Amino acid sequence: MHTAASAPGSAVRRRPVQRRSLERFERILDACAELLDEVGYTALTTKEVAHRAEVPIGTLYQFFPGVEGLVGALAERNLEHYIDRLSRRVEAEHPSHIGALVDLAVEEYVAMHRAVPGFGVVDFGAIGMEDQGSIHLLDPERENNHAVADRLWALTGPLLGPADESTPNPRLALRVALECADAVLRLAFRVDPEGDPALIAECKRLLRRYLG
Repeated sequence: MHTAASAPGSAVRRRPVQRRSLERFERILDACAELLDEVGYTALTTKEVAHRAEVPIGTLYQFFPGVEGLVGALAERNLEHYIDRLSRRVEAEHPSHIGALVDLAVEEYVAMHRAVPGFGVVDFGAIGMEDQGSIHLLDPERENNHAVADRLWALTGPLLGPADESTPNPRLALRVALECADAVLRLAFRVDPEGDPALIAECKRLLRRYLG
C-alpha cells in the first residue's frame, strides 16, 4: 500500500495515493460519518468504525491515529466540500456585494447540514465539544472557526474591501461573523432538525448588516 506523508498537524497519519487505498480511506470516513449520526461523538470508537467500513482495525490505524484523527479528517473533508460547493455557486452567480455572498454561504452550509452524513455532529469541528482537541481539529495552532475564516477569505475578501474607518480589520470582521453564524445556525438546528427557517433568515440578516 503506497501512502504519502501528511503535513505536520494533520489529523491523518498517512494519506493514501493508490486508488484502492484511497477507496478504503474514504470508506472509513464514510463509516465514521454514519456512526456519528447514530451514536454521537463521545460514543464513537475506532473498532466500530473499522467494522462498519469492513476494513481491519490495523488498516484504520495506518491512516488515522485514533478517534480524534478520524473526526479531524472528516472535518477537513467537510470543509473542502463546502469550499468547493460555495466556490461553484460564486462562479455561477457572481455575487456583486457581500450580502449576496452571505446568502450563498449560509445556504450551502444549511444544505450540507441537511444532507451530508455526520455533518450535524462535526461540520468543520466537533459541535458542542469544548475540549482543546475538538476545537483544534483543523489546525493545532488555530481554533476551527479561525481556520475556516482563513479559508473563506479568498472568496469574501474582494467583496469586504480594504480596511477603512468602519472596518479597520476586515479579516477579523470575517472571523467574528463566522462565530456569530456558528452560534445562530446551531440554534436553528436545535430548534428544528431541518433548520428553523426564521432563525436561518435571521442569521443572514445579521451577517449582511454586520459585514455590510
